[in-house]
Amino acid sequence: MENSIEQQKTSSTVKPSFLQSNTAKMIMVGILTLFLLIPLNLVQDLIRERSDRKNDVTHDVAASWGENIHFYGPILKIPYKTYSETAIVDEKSRETIIQKKATIQYAYFFPTTLENKTQVKKVDDIKRGIYNPIVFKANMQFNGTFENAAFEKLNIKLEDVIWDKASIIIKTTNLKSIKSDLKVSLNKKTYTLESKSDEDNYFGTLETEKFIYTPSQILDFNFKMNYNGSDNIEFIPLGKTTTTSIDANWDSPSFIGSFSANDTTKEITSKKFHADWKILHINRPFSQQYDNKIPNLKNYSYGVKLIETVDEYQQNERASKYGFLVIGLTFLVFFLIQTISKKNIHIFQYTMIGLALIMFYTLLISITEHSSFTIAYSIAASAVVIMLLLYSISVLKEKKFPLFIATSLTVLYSFIFVIIQLENYALLVGSIGLFFILGAVMYFSRKIDWNNN
Repeated sequence: MENSIEQQKTSSTVKPSFLQSNTAKMIMVGILTLFLLIPLNLVQDLIRERSDRKNDVTHDVAASWGENIHFYGPILKIPYKTYSETAIVDEKSRETIIQKKATIQYAYFFPTTLENKTQVKKVDDIKRGIYNPIVFKANMQFNGTFENAAFEKLNIKLEDVIWDKASIIIKTTNLKSIKSDLKVSLNKKTYTLESKSDEDNYFGTLETEKFIYTPSQILDFNFKMNYNGSDNIEFIPLGKTTTTSIDANWDSPSFIGSFSANDTTKEITSKKFHADWKILHINRPFSQQYDNKIPNLKNYSYGVKLIETVDEYQQNERASKYGFLVIGLTFLVFFLIQTISKKNIHIFQYTMIGLALIMFYTLLISITEHSSFTIAYSIAASAVVIMLLLYSISVLKEKKFPLFIATSLTVLYSFIFVIIQLENYALLVGSIGLFFILGAVMYFSRKIDWNNN
């Protein structure tokens, strides 16, 4: 009798092994959390791979449909003669003979006024597999004047000018995707543009047939250019006064280049945008006329880029960056419930919970490719929350704590979705949210006696 009493006292004072303590369980859960970073990183690699695939497809579509448009013209081109003298000694008479040799060079003059109205229409029916690249049709109307070609500023004598060999040139990228007749009207007379070989590796050159230009003549010009293009459209302000207006059925333009659009007339709605530019010659660091060669002016362009503010892969990548937070907080909730309720959750069960959380991101990216990010996020989050709710009920053998877990996960996924959608306030909202999450953890864990575990 006494021996049995002593055995009961001894057994009641025996402490559980270290492996059964909360400290050991915390260490194992922490190691598991770090281990789950491996599949999470593989998911992030998958997102980047799919994003690269989209970029490759977009590049292939642009190569066949039409690439970005960079327009540069019109320019008045007029040839003139320069003379070089060479002294030659006659072998018989020993007299020095001066030979005069003429060389043809070219003077280039930019317009006095240049007006451009461009209509950009996004094309939605160009698809490659599951991808829908940003391609468009651009209809451009140009008009303006050339006035008083200033040969004297180039130190060119008027008697050396070849007046009957003048032409108009246009430099532009994406020549293969021009879809209009290449004609220019000069003082109501029509001239045809033809493609010319050029040493320029960036711009292609179009040039009219020759016409007669008279001194101090005013040339009124107008022409149209229709393109298939993609990504962006840019112009160079060659006019002494250059005005441009762009209208497009696109809701997220990015205004690019060295000159900003007019804020007073710029308008962006959910379906379209309108933008105007007015650039004076004093606003740009280049002249109105050049001798022999036009400098490279592509760095002084302006225009618009059609963008997706945050595409589906960027949103998926941003969501995956919060994966460690989701796994860590979910494990923390389960651990606190295990500690408070005295329920035992095996490390294998933690592993299953972690893998379910990882599956959220594979579901998200696969559904996003066939739907919108919002719909995909809702479906993936709902699937994971329901799966963990049912799994928690089977593990904990009750409904109160599993419902709390499901509610916590729903709040957490909703919080992360809000952060992903924000741009300017993402850091602020995220910091405030994490502060409240930390406060909640401190509140629910305040009564746990860690010294006895």
